[in-house]
Amino acid sequence: MYESLIGPERLRPLNLAVDNGKLGISWKPDANIYHMTLGRHLGPESRDRLAMIYEDPDGSVETQTFAQVDAAARGLAANLGSLGYKRGDLVGIHTGQHPDTAVAHMAVCLLGGTAVTLSQLYGPESLAHAIRDCKLRVLLTSADAWSGLREEADALFPELEHVLLRAPSKGEFDLAEAFANNSTGFEPDFSGADDPALLMYTSGSTGMPKGILHGHRVLAAYTPSINLFFNLSMDDEDAVFWSPSDWAWVGGLLDMLYPAWLAGRPIATSLDRFNAEWAYGFISRHKVTHAFLAPTAIKRLATTADPRSQYELAIRVICTGGEALAAETLAWAEDRLGVVCNEFYGMTEVNHLIGNCAALFPRRPGSMGRAYPGHDVRLVDGSGGKVAEGETGEIVTTSNSPTRFLGYLNNPEKEHEMRLGPYLRTNDLAVRDADGYFWYKGRADDLIKSSGFRIGPTEIEECLIGHRDVAEAAVVGKPDPERGAIVKAFVKPSPGVLPSEKLAQILIDHVRQRLAAYKAPREVEFVEQFEMTSSAKINRRSLREAEMAKAARDLGR
Repeated sequence: MYESLIGPERLRPLNLAVDNGKLGISWKPDANIYHMTLGRHLGPESRDRLAMIYEDPDGSVETQTFAQVDAAARGLAANLGSLGYKRGDLVGIHTGQHPDTAVAHMAVCLLGGTAVTLSQLYGPESLAHAIRDCKLRVLLTSADAWSGLREEADALFPELEHVLLRAPSKGEFDLAEAFANNSTGFEPDFSGADDPALLMYTSGSTGMPKGILHGHRVLAAYTPSINLFFNLSMDDEDAVFWSPSDWAWVGGLLDMLYPAWLAGRPIATSLDRFNAEWAYGFISRHKVTHAFLAPTAIKRLATTADPRSQYELAIRVICTGGEALAAETLAWAEDRLGVVCNEFYGMTEVNHLIGNCAALFPRRPGSMGRAYPGHDVRLVDGSGGKVAEGETGEIVTTSNSPTRFLGYLNNPEKEHEMRLGPYLRTNDLAVRDADGYFWYKGRADDLIKSSGFRIGPTEIEECLIGHRDVAEAAVVGKPDPERGAIVKAFVKPSPGVLPSEKLAQILIDHVRQRLAAYKAPREVEFVEQFEMTSSAKINRRSLREAEMAKAARDLGR
């Protein structure tokens, strides 16, 4: 289908090839993220093109060209090399959506290392888990993010040897000086397509967040679908890219920052917190044309009935994912905001499986789209058998999927859990219609998808149980029309402790401060006892199903 729609002459830039009548995704063995992004725009015709637009919270604006980004990246790579870091080493990047993050990723590529993407949304316990899990020795961070951790650093991060940040304190290194380092004599050590490039921590339905390794090939494998959900318009001369999604995760990094530089276009960024009024002003000031927004963010923009009459907007393409996009939200985006809005679906481990491209085929409101080229996507029952058209099944793909991760860090049993015969499981349920469109039906496990975040219940439960007033706890996702789902905690208080609204708020703040604000429960319900499974575990499934039934009843009123 895609070959006839796109045309053979457009296959090469999309990394697509035809083999035995089927479209496949191709890349060279030496594919490297640096070469696919920054490195391809350093010739005389493009090196001085705008690469980065940064709006400081005080309103001032700084810009960098591709040549300037490269100089800073080489300086940092040389500096890291002088500290003893080399090919294969892990480098933690904890600098938020500041230009330092983008430059640091290029520096790690030049060094031949692996970037560990660490969100500034993490509380100290979440950050400590990731750093300890991968035995991280060097961290790039910011003064704001590090100031609250500095006194506890030795206890929290015992294996951390070097910390680089702007405005360093005693024992730390100056990140600004590292960028300005004279890199004369530095020789890049580029790794290949199947070598680790990224280590990303993401929540699952069980246990603490797992480290997911991706090779450099991931960007090559993403290229066809990136072009499709950006509606085959990435090469527009006036294109400016932006997303409020965190650059520590797939949505902000692989679906926005890297695609912008893949196309040789500028990325606009800011450290300001997202709200509709600010977002409209930002995309107007910087003439943003292409955006990645989670459905929750689009819903917040939709509170402005007629934005084109209030703001001078250049935006024309929004891609979205992370949760289901409501038909009403799509209609508003098209009719009132006046953009093409292409939804796509996948997971950090294996992404871009299903999606839309309005330039090639009609979108159906409420649908996830069709299987993207190069991906074999199926719906199966619990034993791996194919389900009939129109029946609900779990979304799976083949174990050799092109966007497949390299594996979990030091966790082969977790990867085994993801397999179902020859398939990789998603634990997401859907229906496929006669025309090949998929329709999302929910989760088959306990993972919570809220406002584009993947949230695992186990770490929240462990955090709650760590509070002296909690005897037992269970966490589930409660359906929510705004966020897709919210985190709801069921708590059995410790003996002698009485349930109260004050206690509920104390527990919410306890999780917010130790893990992350987005992981904090939005509701706490106190219980006297929990229903247990035959293996003597709290029955989360019955709690989740009860919340789904309540939501269905409320919807029917």
